[in-house]
Amino acid sequence: MARTTYVCNECGGTSPKWLGRCPHCSAWNTLEEAVAEPAGGAAKHRFQALARTAPVATLAEIDAADVERTPTGLDELDRVLGGGVVPGGVVLIGGDPGIGKSTLLLQAVDALSARLKVLYVTGEESGAQVALRARRLGLDGTRVRVLAEIRLERILATVEAEKPAFVVIDSIQTLYSDQLTSAPGSVAQVRECAAQLTRTAKAGGAAMVLVGHVTKEGALAGPRVLEHIVDTVLYFEGDTHSSFRLVRAIKNRFGAVNEIGVFAMTERGLRGVGNPSAIFLSTHGAPVAGSCVLVTLEGTRPLLVEVQALVDGGGPSPRRLSVGLDRDRLAMLLAVLHRHAGVSCLDQDVFVNAVGGVRIAEPAADLAVLLAIQSSLRGKALPRGFVAFGEIGLAGEVRPAPRGQERLKEAAKLGFATALVPKANAPKKAIEGLAIHPVERVEEAIDIVRSL
Repeated sequence: MARTTYVCNECGGTSPKWLGRCPHCSAWNTLEEAVAEPAGGAAKHRFQALARTAPVATLAEIDAADVERTPTGLDELDRVLGGGVVPGGVVLIGGDPGIGKSTLLLQAVDALSARLKVLYVTGEESGAQVALRARRLGLDGTRVRVLAEIRLERILATVEAEKPAFVVIDSIQTLYSDQLTSAPGSVAQVRECAAQLTRTAKAGGAAMVLVGHVTKEGALAGPRVLEHIVDTVLYFEGDTHSSFRLVRAIKNRFGAVNEIGVFAMTERGLRGVGNPSAIFLSTHGAPVAGSCVLVTLEGTRPLLVEVQALVDGGGPSPRRLSVGLDRDRLAMLLAVLHRHAGVSCLDQDVFVNAVGGVRIAEPAADLAVLLAIQSSLRGKALPRGFVAFGEIGLAGEVRPAPRGQERLKEAAKLGFATALVPKANAPKKAIEGLAIHPVERVEEAIDIVRSL
């Protein structure tokens, strides 16, 4: 009789009986019943092989040449990947259903097929469905090899026979291995299939992309160990009702993290957006109250994002709501605004929104949020061509933001004329066309804005 065990779908830990809380990662309601895999002799032989001595070298003796990259043909995707795909590199990409993951990868595979031998493995669709999408996108597809298969052993045999330089697995949750008895999509299957595919990529030198599902909370489904196995983790973000998509790197062993690529969904697939600041700025005919433009930094790219605030009468239980910004930080900024600048919102509802659906995590957005709130409360718009950035401390000080010079140059390039920045970010040389007002305290910033 097969013995059952309970596996955590967050960390992959096992328990002999069901528990409400995982004993390994302390997550609630994450244990799922699975068939326990028998410990065979293969594991023993693997450990014996690992026990043998391996050659050891010093860091100075190891060749540390830059890795060779092959551009995908999609500039925004290359930016997120760090310049292109790396031989033997494994990329995990996740996103909501219908967001455009398969469309983006099919475009990348078709573009790469002109230079490399490629293989597209589809486990969720038939080959005819993939071909229909390619024709709808206007792709050539004459050099794209397609395999509709979910059995891991057959996929590995095909990779060995075809010897492609670039492989897409769509998706990792649909695969299963004959070595395990659990169902496709289970923690054990996802972990084992990803590990074997990664070993194949490293041994054969093929670049590989794994498509992963996401949970309702937006995290990659399956055990978190999946993110540790691969070299690069990308998240596909965006509203399915909007035509714009963001691809964000949260882990990259071959490039910068937190880099983003911006795409627009068209009838012919996803197209890169050369000036992404344009989609994050509203097209007001005249300046409006409660709006302030922020120069934020996403990876190495400065972006101009409009922050909007609405302050309205809230009664005895005022609400604080933010979209695209941290709600707890909003409450802290309102307390600083009251304590150090004398601007009270105690009996007011405060709503803050980042235009374009972008999510801003860096504290350099603090100053722009405060100025937008103060503008809405007074009912007076900030002047046209005004930008701001800077972190706010609990003592009311305005702290500098990293790479302030690049932020200011980007604002000047896009035609902005006035900037309110931390004093430590004030440039030594004037920037043509940009009047800069450096401040050290919140009250100074409020006074300057009132005088403009």
